[in-house]
Amino acid sequence: MTDNKKKRMSMLDSLASAGTPVAAPSMMSSNRALRSARDALDAHHVWELDPADVEDGRFADRLDPNDVADLRTSIEVNGQTVPILVRRHPSEANRYLLVYGRRRLEAIRSSDKVKKVRALIASLDDSAALRAQVSENTGRRELSYIERALFARELLESGFGNQAEIAEVLNATRSAVSMAISVAKTVGSELAKAIGPAHGVGRPRWEALVKLLSETSRDRSQLVGVAMSTRQMPLEEVVGGYDGEHADPSAAAFEAVVRQLKKGSANARAEGERARTTTLNIQGKSAGTVRRTASGLRLDLTNVEDGFATWFENRAQDLLGELHERWQQRSRGEEEQQ
Repeated sequence: MTDNKKKRMSMLDSLASAGTPVAAPSMMSSNRALRSARDALDAHHVWELDPADVEDGRFADRLDPNDVADLRTSIEVNGQTVPILVRRHPSEANRYLLVYGRRRLEAIRSSDKVKKVRALIASLDDSAALRAQVSENTGRRELSYIERALFARELLESGFGNQAEIAEVLNATRSAVSMAISVAKTVGSELAKAIGPAHGVGRPRWEALVKLLSETSRDRSQLVGVAMSTRQMPLEEVVGGYDGEHADPSAAAFEAVVRQLKKGSANARAEGERARTTTLNIQGKSAGTVRRTASGLRLDLTNVEDGFATWFENRAQDLLGELHERWQQRSRGEEEQQ
């Protein structure tokens, strides 16, 4: 922005914010006119702003932002062909809030050659700015299912609005937003970020992942480690027979997590199938249980006299040895009969 333009805009900002607590109608009309004039001036120019004057306090909507090195080189060689979109800061003159264009802004901030960022200045409130952000991202590349789910959860937890209002912003049904928020909460931000956007992995498969998570008690930190290590491996080593749609590290990480969960779920089912519990009785009264699991045999005597429990404890080794000997004798007898 040139010095003359800065002076004009600063004058418009100062005049637009002037007035007394109880302004006269003529002054209020004048302020509105000045604001309209400023907005009209904004709308018809591409401004050159100091990148340091632009704040990015938006809701995060991408799990895997691309590196800006290549974009920085392109801007340094060819110039910034597409402006970013900003809006004026509500309380600080000559300060701006980013609406979209984060990568372009970051590329110029990290450049030693380009000092100004080209920007359009729009008159937008919080809701309209959010809609513009979502619309721009959708036009550039559709957010993946888990990115939209995490975005919806962040909007809800930040107090942006209720589920119906979030559904309107995301152009989705309220039930879809409700389910997406539930998925995001169950998966958790840490595991979702470790997996990544996983483009091509849609709602049904994420819901299946949620079901697997509920069926197992697998340590989340282990799943995070599986996802991160998979994403760091060469793609040809982990993708295998994937088609082009799913040939990306985050989709491979998703599949690796699913495999780990299925393995844990299968083990849990096998454990349940092998577990058997037999009730033990003494003189017709329940005395405890003996439980057989995949890991062994467990004896619980919970309803016996203290004296008997003490006697049994002191002689447990002898009793176990005697029972084992009887089992061996019986086994030998059965073999001889055969």
